Amino acid sequence: MSIIAVRIDGRLIHGQVANLWTTKLNISRIMVVDDEVAESPIEKSGLKLATPAGVKLSVLPIEKAANNILAGKYDSQRLLIVAKKPDRLLKLVERGVPITEINVGNMSQTAETKAITKSINVLPEDIATFKELADKGVKLIAQMVPSDKAENFISLLER
Repeated sequence: MSIIAVRIDGRLIHGQVANLWTTKLNISRIMVVDDEVAESPIEKSGLKLATPAGVKLSVLPIEKAANNILAGKYDSQRLLIVAKKPDRLLKLVERGVPITEINVGNMSQTAETKAITKSINVLPEDIATFKELADKGVKLIAQMVPSDKAENFISLLER
C-alpha cells in the first residue's frame, strides 16, 4: 500500500508538513483531501507553492481521492494524506481506504473549540468523529513534528 502517513492539519501544507514530515518519511506525493479546497483555484495554487520541489501534489474531493487510492493509482508512490478535519478521513475509511493510523496535528482555536494540546483544538463533532475512527480500529496519535514523542490522542481527548 502506498499510504505512508495520514495527518490532520488545519494549515494543510506548511513548514512542518512540507519540510519535516515529507523529508522524514521520504514522501513522493502529498494528497490534500477536502471537497471545498479542491474547488478553490486560489487555495490550490497556494498549496502548489507550499509543496516541496520534487514532491507531487493532488488536491482532491473525498470521493475522487478514495476512488483513486482504491484503484491503485498511487501504488508506486509514497503518499502522505493531509486533511483539515477528521470528518474527511472518516469518509475515506467508510469508503474502504485502508487508513490504520492518523497523526492529529494542528487544529486551530476558535470560540467554539476545546483545547486538547497547545496546538490541537476540537469541536464537539470532531470528538465524536475521532471516537468513531477509533471504534473502526484507526490508531490516533498526536505528534506535531517527527522529533516529538507520539502520544495516544484518544487518551488526550479523555483527560
